This record gives sequence, C-alpha cells and structure tokens, in this order.
Amino acid sequence: MNTITDTNFNFPGQKSLYKGKVREVYNINDNLLVMVATDRLSAFDVVMPKGIPYKGQILNQIATKFMAQTQDLVPNWLIATPDPNVAVGHLCEPYKVEMVIRGYMSGHAAREYKAGKRVLCGVQLPEGMKENDKFPEPIITPATKAEMGDHDEDISREEILKRGIVSEADYLVLEDYTRKLFQRGSEIAESRGLILVDTKYEFGKTKDGKIVLIDEIHTPDSSRYFYAHGYQDRQGNGELQKQLSKEFVRQWLISNGFQGLEGQTVPEMSDAYIETVSDRYIELYEKIMGEPFVKADVNNIQERIKTNVERFLSEQH
Repeated sequence: MNTITDTNFNFPGQKSLYKGKVREVYNINDNLLVMVATDRLSAFDVVMPKGIPYKGQILNQIATKFMAQTQDLVPNWLIATPDPNVAVGHLCEPYKVEMVIRGYMSGHAAREYKAGKRVLCGVQLPEGMKENDKFPEPIITPATKAEMGDHDEDISREEILKRGIVSEADYLVLEDYTRKLFQRGSEIAESRGLILVDTKYEFGKTKDGKIVLIDEIHTPDSSRYFYAHGYQDRQGNGELQKQLSKEFVRQWLISNGFQGLEGQTVPEMSDAYIETVSDRYIELYEKIMGEPFVKADVNNIQERIKTNVERFLSEQH
C-alpha cells in the first residue's frame, strides 16, 4: 500500500517548510504556499503510525472543489492544483483561531452538554436538548489553533477580542464568512442527501490585507455529515445517527482504549483495517462530491508530486 506520510522536498525558491498534523506547507519566495496533503491520519490530536491510502488526495480534492464552489461568497487563497495531493495558493498570515460552526448538538458539543455545561465558547445552549438535535440557529464555537502535539482549546468571542488574538473588525468578517460558508455547505450537502452537522474553517490575511479562506473546507476531516434519510426517525427512536466523518476512526480508537490521553498507546492498526479506512474515505468522497473517485497513480507518489510542483513553479515566471 503506497502512501505518503512525510515529505522533504527542496523546491526552487523554497524559504521554509511547516509540518501540520496532515498537511505540509512549503513557502516559495515569501509569495506562494505549496500545500501537500499527506496520507497521515490524525485523531484526538495524535497522528496515527500508518498512512491511509488515497486520503491526502481525497482531502485535497474535496477542499479545492469546495473552494471553487464557494468563491462567489468568500475569497480564498487557492491559485492552482498542480497534483492530486497538492494545492498552491497565496502566502497568508493565518489567524490563530479555528472558526467552528455547529448546526447540531454533536461530538464535542454533545460531550460537554452531557457533562452539564450549558455555555459553550460563550454561547448559551438551550435546555432539554439531546445528542444530535438541531440547534435553533447554527452556533459559532471557536477554538485556538494548537501547535502540533497540543490540543485545540475552546475560546469565546469575548476572550478572542480581549486577548487581541483577532481585531474586532476582522473577527466580524470571520463570523460573517463562517455563516455564509456553512449555509452554502449545508445546501450542497442537502442536495446529496446529507446533513452538514458541524465544520471548521480557517482564515488568513494576504499580503495586501485581504481576509481569505485557507486550508480545508467541508472535508470529512474538518466536518461531520449525517445521512439525511432516516435522520428524524433515528432521533425519535434515540438511535445513533448514520454519519460520514472520521468519527468512525475515533470510535474504533475509543473501543480499543485510546482517546489521546496521557499514558495511552495507539492500538495496532492492521493492514486490513487500514484498507477499510481507505475504503470509507473513498465512500465519503463519492457521497460528499456526488461523483466517482478517480485514484491517482501511487507507484511513486513523492516523484509524481515533485515533478508536478516543479513544472508548475517553472511556469510561473
């Protein structure tokens, strides 16, 4: 199973390399960013030991296609996709918050609610809700961006402004863009028989001061989807929702005694299990995008990426 879990390219004009949990970002001449989506799998803020075949390609293609489908609403950083695993865009200064928006009481919000919390990131939650119920209105629950190995933390709008993490003028734009993107994402999901439950967006500022969407959008790594068919019945019967996200990996890890806590070790993932995860990601792609997934040639992924990116960069002059 050929996967790409680490890169160390040396592109012409390369200034620096930043490695995130899944993506590796090359700064070219302080002007362009080359973002490589690897096949690394992260859960509970921990990177799993083995890569998932085609995962990087899937995430990159979902994100770049959704950017194309939302650029009329919100400007984004993207310039080109010279390789199935690569996006190239404008160099931006990223904001140090993730804009999380939730249409439903799921995941982290549901866990907090069960623990008795009725305020999440400064947002008052209604009484009497149960897991996976729809909120009266989508709520924005930002998180601070953690360095690799740390956990992202919930933060309120008031705290973001008080600490000066984002200026008030900029933050109002981030909120506005977040709501617009979530609305569009929900409409696209609905047209494919899905519910966009919650998601997160990241934004940055270009050199000329423009706020743009960066990183990923509406991927199964950054978003949770439910199947719309039978949602109401499942809620009524107190059943779990049928979902499309990497939650299935989290649940597998939990059932094998791992939640990213101190002293826990990542359970062994067999090749057979990894293959099922890869199949699930392909299913996610096809469902979310409404089109068949075309596997890229993975005989030599590193060489393929290097050739495609260098060709693109040489054409930029």
